[in-house]
Amino acid sequence: MIKSMTGFGQVTTPIGEATLQIEIKTLNSKFLDLSIRIPRVLSEKEVEIRSIITEKLERGKVSVSIEYIKAATQEIQQQYNEAMFVAHYAELKKLADKVMAPYDNLFELALKSPEVQQTQEREAFDVQMYERFVSTLKEALDQCDSFRKTEGSSLVEKFQSYISSIAGSLIKVEKIDPLRIEKIRTKIKKGITDFFGDEGFDSNRLEQEIIFYIEKLDIHEERVRLKTHLDYFLKVMKEPQSNGKKLAFLAQEIGREINTIGSKANDAEMQKEVVNMKEELEKIKEQLNNVL
Repeated sequence: MIKSMTGFGQVTTPIGEATLQIEIKTLNSKFLDLSIRIPRVLSEKEVEIRSIITEKLERGKVSVSIEYIKAATQEIQQQYNEAMFVAHYAELKKLADKVMAPYDNLFELALKSPEVQQTQEREAFDVQMYERFVSTLKEALDQCDSFRKTEGSSLVEKFQSYISSIAGSLIKVEKIDPLRIEKIRTKIKKGITDFFGDEGFDSNRLEQEIIFYIEKLDIHEERVRLKTHLDYFLKVMKEPQSNGKKLAFLAQEIGREINTIGSKANDAEMQKEVVNMKEELEKIKEQLNNVL
């Protein structure tokens, strides 16, 4: 199974006389980058909320918005610290007297002074309400996770197509390989013959040197390893958990074998297939950036 790091979940539910709305958005990132906006009534539970989100989403750039919307019938109690107000007003009046300033705005300034206004929300989350909130949060997380799985399913089809294309080019490389070796052998013999002419040369020694040279250009091991990596890539995609990091490592190994085949190719037709494999591999790497 493959999960994308792109996800979305949104749930709205009534809690008491208010409405709770949770929205979760995720994008790709190498690590977990969690940004969360919560109402003040839940601020003391922020660490626990972060833990719940982290456990479910694991990795990615995650943005969580939690809105606690009170009903129109609810009122916010506004209280004032009378002693602080009087103290601030008296100090402001003294300053005004020193500079012969009018008292017109002193009341408003004193009212806005620190610790004068005290707002208390009438409702706080009790145990039952918090359990309802956690249930709603998990529902939104499940929606986001389901979205990631759906996006991942479309990525599976793309990866299978890219791997199939690389495997197709590898088959062509295997067919070209014997012809390539024979071309190299013929080319070397012709070059030696043209160089020495009628003077002659040791044919046995020449054959040994040709074999030594061709061994350096042999790509049998690279072909076998590449085929193994391609098969394992498909196998990892079918595992129950999403393994983006393992797939990224396999993509690196596939690239290493392709590059080695390209460096040893010494043949135009084979180089064409190598270029095609590299193009498909780049598509894989680009898509892997968004795999969990």
